Amino acid sequence: MSLAMIEDKFSRPFKDLRISVTDRCNFRCTYCMPAEIYGESYKFLPKLELLTFEEIVRLSTIMVNLGATKIRITGGEPLVRKSIEDLVAMLAKIKGIEDLTMTTNSYLLPGKVKALRDSGLNRITTSLDTLDDDIFKKMNGRGFGVDKVLEGIASAEAHGFSPIKVNAVVQRGVNDHTVLQLASYFKERGHIVRFIEYMDVGTRNGWSLANVVSGKEIVERINEVMPLKPIAANYAGEVATRYKYVDGEGEIGLINSVTEPFCGDCTRLRLSPEGKIFTCLFGSAGTDLREPMRMGADDSEIEKIIRQTWIRRTDRYSETRSSMTEELRNSRKKVEMYHIGG
Repeated sequence: MSLAMIEDKFSRPFKDLRISVTDRCNFRCTYCMPAEIYGESYKFLPKLELLTFEEIVRLSTIMVNLGATKIRITGGEPLVRKSIEDLVAMLAKIKGIEDLTMTTNSYLLPGKVKALRDSGLNRITTSLDTLDDDIFKKMNGRGFGVDKVLEGIASAEAHGFSPIKVNAVVQRGVNDHTVLQLASYFKERGHIVRFIEYMDVGTRNGWSLANVVSGKEIVERINEVMPLKPIAANYAGEVATRYKYVDGEGEIGLINSVTEPFCGDCTRLRLSPEGKIFTCLFGSAGTDLREPMRMGADDSEIEKIIRQTWIRRTDRYSETRSSMTEELRNSRKKVEMYHIGG
């Protein structure tokens, strides 16, 4: 198989693979998987429709040969997938992977973190939108308290995962007044908060531009109390805009997908739990790999499908969002975030 880099219609190379291992989650965050829609009767994917670990590794190996150097395991919540550490161990053996990471809400992390570390996971990113317990219970839709998440973060740190990136989705009138508390708390502990502008991923979270707090506004709020200065990206195509505290103790990141789109640098491909690849977080339809794979296609045939999907890629939704009418934006079919990860 070819090891040559592939590029899309806008000369964007394929470098990052995000693997959603399940569409299930123990949280019901209002901006991702609202409880009123995803209740007890909601039909998630049956087990037979999920990719097996062996299928995931096979596809990942092919994609590494096409240029992917980073793999992030997502969900849903990846830790609800049984024996997820076994998949980590299998992926860690693929030659050419430079960074193997996982995004988790950390609620189940204390019972899994040692196995994940021993299996070869390099880094952990956690999700925590606020330290205010009442607000957090409402936002996660399950009434879970902050303490369990902080326990998970502490367990990750104890097993050598440091610094940890903490993703926080900021919504006006919901948790925006708690960003300073979150920044201060993790500054003292040496972890990196990445504040994420509330995005219109999927069609079921009731998104409105009026509820978006810009990264610029977040920086201004924090800078008033804890002075910041901009710093360079760690690597080409990094999605977070980075700021360092002037006192030298730590940094934050801003993911400004709404107000400062970064489509031009996007190098990510997403693999869904049932084996479809999506070339954009805001994509409407994926390309099925499971069916040809289970029908007996060899690796070169699967590689051809992936290659053709990428080189035809023209996605730049975030750059065109502002030019769309609200009616057009709301009528556009989009895959839900819980299904392909953030």
